[in-house]
Amino acid sequence: MPPVGAVRCVHAAGAALGEGVLWSVREQALYWVDILGRQLHRWRPGDGKRAQWTFDEEISAVAERRDAPGLLVTLRRGFAWFDPATGTPPRYAHQPATEPPGNRFNDGKCDAQGRFWGGTMDFDCQQPTGALYRYDPDGQCSRHDEGFVVTNGPTWAGAAQGGHLYFNDTVQGCVYRYDFDPVRGSVSNKQLWLRLAEGDGVPDGMTTDAQGRVWIAHWGGACVSCHHPETAQELGRVHLPTSHVTNCAFGGADLQTLFISTARTGLSPEQLAAQPLAGGLFAVDVGSPGVPAHLFGG
Repeated sequence: MPPVGAVRCVHAAGAALGEGVLWSVREQALYWVDILGRQLHRWRPGDGKRAQWTFDEEISAVAERRDAPGLLVTLRRGFAWFDPATGTPPRYAHQPATEPPGNRFNDGKCDAQGRFWGGTMDFDCQQPTGALYRYDPDGQCSRHDEGFVVTNGPTWAGAAQGGHLYFNDTVQGCVYRYDFDPVRGSVSNKQLWLRLAEGDGVPDGMTTDAQGRVWIAHWGGACVSCHHPETAQELGRVHLPTSHVTNCAFGGADLQTLFISTARTGLSPEQLAAQPLAGGLFAVDVGSPGVPAHLFGG
């Protein structure tokens, strides 16, 4: 476990459901979303400048585009284009026809080949109707697993951070690991890699550092834990002053700052009074760099 500094709140945003943390290397800025607040946020640590955009529906995950301005984002029903520079309302690129009307997209990110992997979930967090999708730069969309109530992730680790794909079945408290074929963009050999202990929350968003260690946000567990990519052994954890920890990503000029999103939704009035920073964006310095976010290849 690398040395970890003091956790600090960099934006007491009070987000209903903070998520989708993404560090932009080219902008030296952090993007993140409030899913239920239907907002995209951007913060530049260099000058402290913040910006936000409000949408007509939920926005859950963000990736920068490689060959065009702006972002690929997941909205409630699918994948869409949005350019923060113009602020023009997002335009859907693809909506999977197989998705039930009670579902929405949740977490997601790009692999090293520029394909976006995103999961769906039951909006009411009850039915196992969620699935794992891959959206390609040529506009093709494919479904790779299903049967989840709430999906989170993915992230990649091993073989220089591309050998395995990790994906969370949040309601069941399970992290699965798949063999990942980077050429075909396929997953196989699904295995239970980690089940969080009772009382330790459930696995939410996650990321990988340059050493291949997997960092997992604990919804209901007030922490981010760090794990060995093969054995799943816990190597250490970062404690947060609020319970519902939702996502994490490495950023900063040297990629050694772990940015962490949190949520207010699901907390009682008594819990909110005891956790005034719930829904805030946090940062902690870690003595080892992360992996830069991959760009969408289109």
